[in-house]
Amino acid sequence: MQSSLEQILSSYNDHAPLSEASTIPAAWYVEPRIAELERLNVFSKTWQLVARTDQVEKPGEFVSTRLAGEPIVVIRGNDGTLRGFYNVCRHHAAAVVTQPCGQASILQCPYHGWKYGLDGSLKGMPEFEGVENFERSENGLVPIRVDTWECFVFVNLDPDAVPLREFLGRLANRIASLEIGKLHYFDRRTYDIHCNWKVFVDNYLDGGYHVPYLHKGLSSVLDYKQYTIENEDRYCLQSSPMVSSDEDAATGATRKGDRAWYFWQYPNLMINCYEGYMDTNYVIPIDADHCRVIFDFYFADVSDARRSYNQQSVDVGNRVQDEDLGICEDVQRGLKSRAYGAGRLSVRREAGEQLFHRLLAADLKRGVTPSLAAD
Repeated sequence: MQSSLEQILSSYNDHAPLSEASTIPAAWYVEPRIAELERLNVFSKTWQLVARTDQVEKPGEFVSTRLAGEPIVVIRGNDGTLRGFYNVCRHHAAAVVTQPCGQASILQCPYHGWKYGLDGSLKGMPEFEGVENFERSENGLVPIRVDTWECFVFVNLDPDAVPLREFLGRLANRIASLEIGKLHYFDRRTYDIHCNWKVFVDNYLDGGYHVPYLHKGLSSVLDYKQYTIENEDRYCLQSSPMVSSDEDAATGATRKGDRAWYFWQYPNLMINCYEGYMDTNYVIPIDADHCRVIFDFYFADVSDARRSYNQQSVDVGNRVQDEDLGICEDVQRGLKSRAYGAGRLSVRREAGEQLFHRLLAADLKRGVTPSLAAD
C-alpha cells in the first residue's frame, strides 16, 4: 500500500540533535510527489540564480531560462532598470524570447507577432482591429521579482518572499572579504546527472568526509584534519587550510592560497573560492531521478596570457566533478534498494547536511495541504 505524502514527510525527525540524527529518508529522493512538492514550495519560493550581471549590463540584453517549470526572461530596460518576466505571450502562450541570451530593442512573439517593450508593456497586436473590451495596459508580460548580488542575478516567483539580501542572510557579510565581484567569468560546464538534486547537495555538504577517498588530487592540497564546518541561517561554510603538494601536479598548480572556502546557500547554490579563483555550482532538479549542475568558472585574470593556466584549472574542476558524478549516480541507485531506509550522520563532518535537511523539511511540511497529504 502506497504511503501518503504526509506519512513520507513525517518519517523524518527534523528536531533530533546531530548526535542522534539521521538523513532524510530514501523516499524523499525517489518519490515524484516529493519532487513536485519541492517545485511548488522550494524552487518557486526561494531566490534562484539565473544569470550573471555582465550578461544584462546594456539596454536590451536578456537571459531566458526555466525555473520550477516556468519559462522566464530577465532583461535590461532602456531606462537602465533590470526586470524579470514570465516568458509567455499573453495571446496564445508561446515563448516571446526564444534565445537563451542576446540583445533586442523590442520583444516580438514568433507565433502571431505580438510585440512587447523592454519594460514588458504590450506595444502591438497585428490584425486585432474589432476586438472589444480589451485593455492593452493589462496585457503586458507578467512580471516577476529580480535582484542582484555581487556578480549574480536572482529571481523569485513568489511575490511575498523576503528580499534577496534578507534571504542571503549572513552569507553576504561572510563572503565579502573574498571580493568575488572583482573576478571575471571565464567558462561554463554543464553536467546532466542521473540522481536526485539532493544527492548532489548532500555530497557537497558532507564536510569533506568523502574527499580523502574520492578526490585524491584535491585531498593532497587540503589540510583535512583542520577542515571546519560553520552553519548559519540558510548557509553553510566549509573551509580548510591549504597545503603545498606536488602529489598531483595539476591540482597543486591551480588550487592555491592560504585557505579553501566552500559556501552553500539553501537550497541549491554553491560558491567555491581559492586564491584568484571562484566557481559556482547551481543544481537544477529535472525530476526525482535527474538533475543538471551548471559550473561557472571565474578568475582574477582572464587575459590571453593566462588562458592556458585558467583552462588547466577548469580541467581540474572537471575531473573532480566527474568523480562526484559517478558516486552520486551510484547513491541514487542505492536509495531505491530495499536494504536502505536512512543513514546516520557524522557529528564531526555532516552538520551542514543536517542543516540542509532541516531547512528542506520545514519548507515541505509547511507547504503540504490536507488534499496533497491524502494523495
